[in-house]
Amino acid sequence: MANFSKSTVPQFSVDVYQNEFLPEGGRDVSAIVTVTSTGGGTVGAGAPGPAGVVIMVDCSGSMDYPAAKMRGAREATAAAVDTLRDGTSFAVVAGTHVAKEVYPGNGGLAVADARTRAEAKEALRRLSANGGTAIGTWLRLADRLLSSADLTIRHGILLTDGRNEHESPEELRAALDACAGRFTCDARGVGTDWEVKEVTGIASALLGTADIVADPAGLAADFTAMMEQAMGKGVADVALRLWTPVGVEIAFVKQVAPTVEDLTGRRTEAGPRAGDYPTGSWGDESRDYHVSVRVPRAAVGQEMLAARVSLIAPDPAGGDARPLSQGLVRAVWTDDLAMSTSINPQVAHYTGQAELADAIQAGLDARKSGDQDGATAKLGRAVQLAAASGNADTAKLLSKVVDVVDAVAGTVRLKAKVAEADEMTLETRSTKTVRVKR
Repeated sequence: MANFSKSTVPQFSVDVYQNEFLPEGGRDVSAIVTVTSTGGGTVGAGAPGPAGVVIMVDCSGSMDYPAAKMRGAREATAAAVDTLRDGTSFAVVAGTHVAKEVYPGNGGLAVADARTRAEAKEALRRLSANGGTAIGTWLRLADRLLSSADLTIRHGILLTDGRNEHESPEELRAALDACAGRFTCDARGVGTDWEVKEVTGIASALLGTADIVADPAGLAADFTAMMEQAMGKGVADVALRLWTPVGVEIAFVKQVAPTVEDLTGRRTEAGPRAGDYPTGSWGDESRDYHVSVRVPRAAVGQEMLAARVSLIAPDPAGGDARPLSQGLVRAVWTDDLAMSTSINPQVAHYTGQAELADAIQAGLDARKSGDQDGATAKLGRAVQLAAASGNADTAKLLSKVVDVVDAVAGTVRLKAKVAEADEMTLETRSTKTVRVKR
């Protein structure tokens, strides 16, 4: 079992990177906001802790073809259970066209210790593949289980190998809407028969990670890593609060590292001219956000506060949400052309990374629809952006889908044959970014 040390209260810092200078009459202000959490890690072991995890395992009939998938899922779930620290609340759910409790099976959560981990692993041995796939029912059961205890960190891990064929897209969306903000969830697709947009959509809605595990033999290592990450979370329900003065409009708010995630449409009002954008749970980590606002026109020599960015977390005592740290986004009008036309390196880098993700998605969609010219153009642009930004991991994935003639120019040829796992891996990981070198 993994060893975890006792924690301190995480400390948050906010750093703002921008070019605040605008030409006379200029309106558009962009900033990269880097949020760093340190000193969190895990809560103390020994007593029942405030963290809870529900593992949802696909047990539909397709998990038996090949049999290695079901075997790998059992082994991976057992490895994840072993990684639970003492005191963590947990449950295991078998997902088919319905959701069934595997362990503890009493409508609630077990508390991890040597006995309950052993019991859970014994229960996993009885898992078998039979039935369909209705992921919304799995998520709703996970929500009920996580709601049965007084928890600070609420997390799900979901594994599927197929398409969500036994409920409508509207039913899955309704389940995601009902669960959003109640727990975070990492989603994994095993094999190559699942739908990338379904799995990534689940992770996106529930502020988790998504990935492919093409070979079932890799599931145990992946589940262990996911559980270790979950055990490292120390603060939940953190929001990025954006306050803007009268006359300032918000263009967008995006997470841009470690992955691209548009948060603009997830705003909830938080008082006059303030809104909260969800960021989920935090451990020891750093993330980058791109904030773009439009300010009123002004004359040379004027300056203003364009936005105030704060990190907000719930008060453990039940009081008002508490600010953790904040940064300021400024606008200054100048007639110095060099100052007003300079692009901040961080803003430029992440604008390119967001375009890279969009280019990959558009290129793969064009390829699937038979638009060879469109696919070549978009994937060529993706190769060019990956090379320019130093995103070597994405460049390597792209090279399995296209033959690169000139990376700097973005000249490529579509490969005649592409392994399905390679295409799905590129699509699933298209939003992963590389951080700017400072």
